[in-house]
Amino acid sequence: MQSVTTGRGADQVMFDRAELESILRVYGFMVASGEWRDYAIDGLRDRAEFSVFRHSSEMPIYRVVKTPADARRQGAYKVVAATGAILKRGQDLKQVLKVFDRQLLRLAGGH
Repeated sequence: MQSVTTGRGADQVMFDRAELESILRVYGFMVASGEWRDYAIDGLRDRAEFSVFRHSSEMPIYRVVKTPADARRQGAYKVVAATGAILKRGQDLKQVLKVFDRQLLRLAGGH
């Protein structure tokens, strides 16, 4: 897990390159299928969030959240729906992102 320091001296949690590649791989498939349209990345003091939007003026439909403080308990990663429901959480980001596999299969023409 990576934490970076901003110019103001405050720590900020961010996704590292490998984490972003995993998230952007799923994002790319969903954009290509027309399901997702926009995203935002927020580096906060206690967590990093990758928010996904169907339309840029909406609330995020999903958030991929990295919270290093939760790593030993529930796992540092989770996917949160627009309702606030946690769809999946765990230690391994790639495993957590598998929550989107069913939707990706459906979009690819699988059953």
